[in-house]
Amino acid sequence: MVEQLLRVFRFMNQSLWQQIQQEAAKVAAEEPVLASFLQVTILKHDTMLAALGFLLAEKLGCNATSALTLHEVFEEAFGADREMEDKVNCDILAIYNRDSACQDLFSTFLYYKGFHALQAWRAAHWLWQQGRKPLALVLQNRISVSFGVDIHPAAQIGRGIMFDHATGIVIGETAVVEDCVSILQSVTLGGTGKETGDRHPKVRRGVMIGPGAKILGNIEIGAGSKVTAASVVLNDIPAHSVVAGVPATVVGTNNIEAPAELMDQGLSGCCD
Repeated sequence: MVEQLLRVFRFMNQSLWQQIQQEAAKVAAEEPVLASFLQVTILKHDTMLAALGFLLAEKLGCNATSALTLHEVFEEAFGADREMEDKVNCDILAIYNRDSACQDLFSTFLYYKGFHALQAWRAAHWLWQQGRKPLALVLQNRISVSFGVDIHPAAQIGRGIMFDHATGIVIGETAVVEDCVSILQSVTLGGTGKETGDRHPKVRRGVMIGPGAKILGNIEIGAGSKVTAASVVLNDIPAHSVVAGVPATVVGTNNIEAPAELMDQGLSGCCD
C-alpha cells in the first residue's frame, strides 16, 4: 500500500513534501495562532529533509548537545544517504495508511514521536556505520530520553515502518526489522541474557507486533506473521503464523501478505 501511495503522488507530479506544505498552509490560514509555528517547522523549508533535521534537532537538543550542533549532524547524515528521503516518505505513508487516528500528512510529520524516533535513529545508524560510535550513542541516549524509544544504532531497520504510540519500544543491537512492519507500544526485541554476538530477533517483512509483546533471542519471526498483545516469543515463528501467550505458541495461520498494514490486533482471519 505504501508503494502504491508513493506512485500516486509521482503520477500527480507532486512530492509528499509539497502535499505536507499545502496542508500546513491551510491550517495556518484557519488557525492564526499556529501560523508562526508552522512557518518555522514546515513552510520555510524547501525540502522535507531540511525540515526534518531542524525539527529533530529542536526536540533532541540539550545543554550538552545543542540544537545547533544536532542540526548539523542531521544535515550531514541525511545528506549522505541517497535513499533517506524515500525512507522518510515510506514511513510517513505507513502511519497515514495504518493509523485510524491520522487524518493528514502534516500532523504525522510534526507530532508522531514514533516517526521522530525512527528518523533520528536513522541518523544514529549512519554515524555507527561511519565508525562514529560515541556520537551515535549520544543520539541513542537523547532519543531514549526524549521519545521513550531505545534502539541500538547498530540494529537494522527497513522502510515503511510504523511505531504506533512508540513509548517503551526497545530494539537491541543485532536485531533486524525488515520493510513494512508495525510495532506497537512497549514492545521489546531483546536478548535473553548476557550472551554476546548475534543475539536479537529477526523480524521479516509484513509482520505486526502487538502492544507489550516481548520477542527475545536470536529467533526469526516469519514474514506476514502476527504477534498478539503481551505475547512472549522465545522460539522461531513460521511465516504467516498467528502467535499468542506466555510463552507464545502458534494459535493459527493467516493468508495475509502484510498484517502490518491491516493493524488487526485480534484473532480474526486466523485459521487452524
